[in-house]
Amino acid sequence: AGRERLGPGGGRALLGAVLLCVWWRAAAERLRYAIPEELGRGSLVGPLARDLGLSADELPARKLRLSEEKQYFSVNEENGNLYVNERLDREEMCGDSATCSVSFEVLVHNPLNIFHVEVAIEDVNDNSPTFSKAVLDLEIGEWIPPGARFPLEMARDADAGRNSLLTYQLDSNPSFSLSMKEKPGGRKQPELVLETLLLKAIDSGDPPRSGTIQVRINVTDANDNPPVFSKSVYEARVAENLPVESLVLRVGAADADAGSNGRVYYSFGSVSDSIRALFSIDSDRGEIRTAGPLDFEENSKYIFSLEATDGGGLTDHCEVQIDITDENDNAPEITILSLSSPVPEDAPVGTVVALLKVRDRDSGENGQVSCELSGEAPLSIVASPGGSYKVVTAGALDREQASEQRVSVVARDRGRPALWSSTELVLEVSDVNDNAPVFEEAAYSAYVAENNAAGALVVRVQARDADAGANGRVSYWLAGGSAGAAGAAPLVSVEARSGALYAQRSLDYEQCREFWVAVRAQDGGAPARSSTATVRVFVLDRNDNAPRVLWPAAGAGAAAAFEVVPRSAEAGYLVAKVVAVDADAGRNAWLSYELVQASEPALFRVGLHSGEVRTARAVSERDAAKQRVVAVVKDHGQPALSATATLHVVLAESLQEALPELSERPAGAEAAAAAAELQFYLVLALALLSALLVLSVALAVLARLRRAGPPAVLRCLGAQRFSLAGAAFPADFCEGTLPYSYNLCVAAPARAVPEAAWPPPPVPVLSAEELLGGDECEKPSPNSSALEGEVPADPDAQQVCHPFHLWLSGMLSLEAWFSLGNVYWQSASVSLLGGLNF
Repeated sequence: AGRERLGPGGGRALLGAVLLCVWWRAAAERLRYAIPEELGRGSLVGPLARDLGLSADELPARKLRLSEEKQYFSVNEENGNLYVNERLDREEMCGDSATCSVSFEVLVHNPLNIFHVEVAIEDVNDNSPTFSKAVLDLEIGEWIPPGARFPLEMARDADAGRNSLLTYQLDSNPSFSLSMKEKPGGRKQPELVLETLLLKAIDSGDPPRSGTIQVRINVTDANDNPPVFSKSVYEARVAENLPVESLVLRVGAADADAGSNGRVYYSFGSVSDSIRALFSIDSDRGEIRTAGPLDFEENSKYIFSLEATDGGGLTDHCEVQIDITDENDNAPEITILSLSSPVPEDAPVGTVVALLKVRDRDSGENGQVSCELSGEAPLSIVASPGGSYKVVTAGALDREQASEQRVSVVARDRGRPALWSSTELVLEVSDVNDNAPVFEEAAYSAYVAENNAAGALVVRVQARDADAGANGRVSYWLAGGSAGAAGAAPLVSVEARSGALYAQRSLDYEQCREFWVAVRAQDGGAPARSSTATVRVFVLDRNDNAPRVLWPAAGAGAAAAFEVVPRSAEAGYLVAKVVAVDADAGRNAWLSYELVQASEPALFRVGLHSGEVRTARAVSERDAAKQRVVAVVKDHGQPALSATATLHVVLAESLQEALPELSERPAGAEAAAAAAELQFYLVLALALLSALLVLSVALAVLARLRRAGPPAVLRCLGAQRFSLAGAAFPADFCEGTLPYSYNLCVAAPARAVPEAAWPPPPVPVLSAEELLGGDECEKPSPNSSALEGEVPADPDAQQVCHPFHLWLSGMLSLEAWFSLGNVYWQSASVSLLGGLNF
């Protein structure tokens, strides 16, 4: 509502402004300058940059340059002025043409644009008129009356325009005068009137220039009829490229005289050498023929004079005009003015990548040219004023699909038949960082045997980037990983260039079985692109751990293990169980047991897989009281590793009987130390027995109060409390602990004892069933075994009962309590002497 309408005056003003903008744009795209010819090198033509609207600060970035084929001009890169580059001769450049100009294109980059410039070359009077002959001979009969006219040779001036218009003067002579005859085009034909001797030609330049010719006159007999041409002007039209010696036209002149005075000869008048190079004339017949190839593009019209002379020396002149018609004999010429190569692959649609100039020297339809592109490249061509063309992008470029674009520019004219030419454009496509690295695999798995050397190759990852140069140069980095007890990051490192993962230190299967790391591949573009792959490393076990014997204990601080076997033991009696573990896994942890040394090799045997040491036959009185048994434990690794276990066996019916054998120790300091150690253990055992005695009395009272069954507190002593839990693995593979746990239950076997007297029971022996747990007063099952492959227990073996069950039955007497205490003391003594650390 607040807008004002434009009146008629406002509309005209707006229209004028639009027309002014259009005119200014056209003027900006085509500049015109005018200079005189013969200017020296470095002469100023005009302020080119200022006329194009460019400031001096913009010139370095815009890269102003000329595209003309022959460098007549040059442009100063600092101020943008246009200067003359070489001497300009208008006559040499344009010949007899009325106008002369030089056209060229000016290229401006960033953004790419083209402007047309035309420099007009103005003529200066730098050429004097010239005659074709130094002396002109005329023969005039004595009877020729005064006032007779004789045509003279016309002088020629190479200049153009006003500078080529000639006037003629004759030196003063009482016998002759000079007259002028007008010719087409403003030229003048000098005619000699019988009065003078010296002919002078003067041009109209400033200052004027002149030329002279001496006229020598011979007076002869009468030849009163000069030859006369049938036409004053002869015209012909021929096609260019006419073969040499082709007839152009025929001229004719008649002479009324007879004899030699009536015979006519034809010749060229005052013509240039270029005319004589193209045409020839038969002096007798007056036929004009081609002497050289005619080219419409060089000159479309030729005008020259002919002279007819009879035998008496009389002459007549005529003018010949030959028009050359154009033929389609020139194919279009394609000139690449500018090529922006390489072009980035992310260049927007419509980006100018090349400027072309197309020229056809023919005229009319023969010189009208159309251009098109031939090829699969995403490019198009757009016409510009002045015969220029722009090649622009017509679609997205992708260097990864095509690193260069090849297209042919085909220019075709409209002649019949049409002529064409082509040129190939090769456009390189530069890379931009538009692709991230891609790993060959999303996840890698590597297997490394433990105890590897530090710096050993673990695995090599490979990522490829479709880009080029720095955009496709991939480097590798660790981007994180699993976090175990030892940490995963310091275990491996990655080489930045090759992607090889190396172990930072030796790996231990028993501490860490597997871990993973994330590897990032990053290119060198800006901004950089990256991707990540996961590498899982599995540590393979090696047989680097020998079996470890848990029982009987061995070592510097461990006491020798003694087992008491009654002499009444039958074959298959369980003497002891060798317990060993191996920290390795798989076959490297499979254990087997062998008996390698024994005092009586035939007396003992060991289970191959169970490690149970049993009697191979019944014990006899002839067997020595002290037996030493050495068993070896081997794994199944390659090579196999082993450990030995030494077991000391005493053959005796009771502990009291075995004590003399046990007390036979080395004398001296070692014996004193052993005695002190034994005394300490005995005191400790008595204290334990006293505590157990008090506990047993309390339990006996409770048992009489509840005959329905043992109290709940005693059920915890059952076999289920001490059953083997089996192999247990830590939750984290990298905790570094042994993957085994053992639960052992120790009980003493019972013997039949009369109520009146209870002799000391035999020394308790730990069977496999007791180590792994079982029912409290049940005979061991023949089919039960602690480990796979264990030899079945002796079916005649005594029942293993805890003394607590005897007290609960109410059958214990005071003497039995003492005997029971003796049993505990014996058991404690043997355990403390032989293997408390077990």
